[in-house]
Amino acid sequence: QVQLVESGGGLVQPGGSLRLSCAASGRTFFSYTMGWFRQAPGKEREFVAGISWSGRSLYYADSVKGRFTISRDNAKNTVYLQMNSLKPEDTAVYYCAARSGQTVYTSQFNYDYWGQGTQVTVSS
Repeated sequence: QVQLVESGGGLVQPGGSLRLSCAASGRTFFSYTMGWFRQAPGKEREFVAGISWSGRSLYYADSVKGRFTISRDNAKNTVYLQMNSLKPEDTAVYYCAARSGQTVYTSQFNYDYWGQGTQVTVSS
């Protein structure tokens, strides 16, 4: 069982930056592939970024490539999402997710554990 708690959301102006954190419980965090998803009002939840358990495989949605960076610190049981050059269309609730194994999937249905989400609002 893995419990995930996101933090770092908030209100930011267009062009600004935020760093989201996801703290995981459990001794086997290092064996989980982690993903960030987001859901805007009236839209389906979508994949944002994913990182394998080793940190060597990284995947990004086309909409965030070059602006967002996912990383993890297995010693701290934490995964991060650095978001730069934020746009109003990045406004959403951001969720952290985990799955056992080393393959990064972009479908939410491949992830077993989810955090409660953190709101990111990009507005002037």
